[in-house]
Amino acid sequence: MSDQKWMSMLGLAARARMLVSGEELVIKDVRAKKVKLVLLSSDASESTRKKVVNKCEHYHVPLRTVSTRDFLGHAIGKGERVVIGVIDPGFAKKLITLLDQ
Repeated sequence: MSDQKWMSMLGLAARARMLVSGEELVIKDVRAKKVKLVLLSSDASESTRKKVVNKCEHYHVPLRTVSTRDFLGHAIGKGERVVIGVIDPGFAKKLITLLDQ
């Protein structure tokens, strides 16, 4: 997986305002079936990981674990982020392709 490619794509999605970040906001939008992909940092706490994984499984939302919270935040031009939800189906599909390589 090329970190640069998926991080650039995530940055584009952020500039297009097709992301939601933060545990509670992502879970709320997963429940509302707005989120098409959830990115979870590898250094998320166990309780956060369990909550996000359970919601994604229940609502059939793809979930990918990525680098640290620093990388996630840097990719979208913000501070540290533990959970990011991608709203746009096109960005979600491309990110899944890049992350699964």
